[in-house]
Amino acid sequence: MTHRRSLIAATAALGVLPRIALAQQRFASLYMFVPAGPGGGWDGLGRAIEQAARASGLVGTLQFENVGGAGGMVGLPRFLQQRRGRADALMVGGSVMVGAALTNKTPISLQNTVAVARMTEEAGVIIVPANSPIQNIGQLADALKANPRAVSVAGGSAGGTDHIILGLMLQKLGRQPREASFVAFPGGGPAQAAILGGQVAAGISGWSEFSEQIKAGRVRALATTGERRLDSAVPTLKESGIDVVATNWRGVFGAPGINATQRQALVDLMTAIHATEAWRRILEDRGWEDAFLTGPAFDQFLDRDRSETEGVLKDLGLA
Repeated sequence: MTHRRSLIAATAALGVLPRIALAQQRFASLYMFVPAGPGGGWDGLGRAIEQAARASGLVGTLQFENVGGAGGMVGLPRFLQQRRGRADALMVGGSVMVGAALTNKTPISLQNTVAVARMTEEAGVIIVPANSPIQNIGQLADALKANPRAVSVAGGSAGGTDHIILGLMLQKLGRQPREASFVAFPGGGPAQAAILGGQVAAGISGWSEFSEQIKAGRVRALATTGERRLDSAVPTLKESGIDVVATNWRGVFGAPGINATQRQALVDLMTAIHATEAWRRILEDRGWEDAFLTGPAFDQFLDRDRSETEGVLKDLGLA
């Protein structure tokens, strides 16, 4: 991937930083809707976009609203109704919302929004509390194989990426995905609290949501869900003998009722943010894969992702 280096550092010494920032500004203010509680992956992406946009002067101010529940299905109607026709509004969403809409059989979905940009892709991580007797992924696999219902696993919404990962793991271990004892939480914050408090046996979430807890030794990372290791000490599920590879993509969406020119302005904004040095550093720091995609290619990806997710959920008995 290529990145345009920021002009800010090069021009600050010349005293023209305010003028550069003003010249680059695309929106004086922007409303960012996060259909999940604070502390999770969607909230993290929204705050990262704010960080890069403000650092580069692309946006003046950002206003956030968090409404969690049911994998985004509680917040989505609010965004659709209250921001209709608003060209200065963005909603964070992703693969979890695709699965949640199918699982909950909701009359609305991401298809009711205006697709702007896919931004990141992230592998998940399976963790246990630091004081857990489970020391490695093999021991967790043995426990799941013996009695899945006795192993409570925290994650995001029912039917979301975390739930799908657990279902696929059980399937590969010779058990029925419906036997999973999956405990859904409306955001990464509550899920972390449950895991750290020992209220569940294990947890599944995006790597960035638990990386600090892993580094601090509060939780133990057993395995990650991508094709490659994110940490040299943590194996992937695949190399551990559980043939599951699953990642979680996240992006931003505009409000219904905006026109093609207004949509393009939002696409241009996200394209400019993606090109900043600040965004490149954020990707590195959080272990996010650059999955930037806009326009017809993003539209086609969304159609394909929905179809594939529906197939997996049906296979797992979750839809």
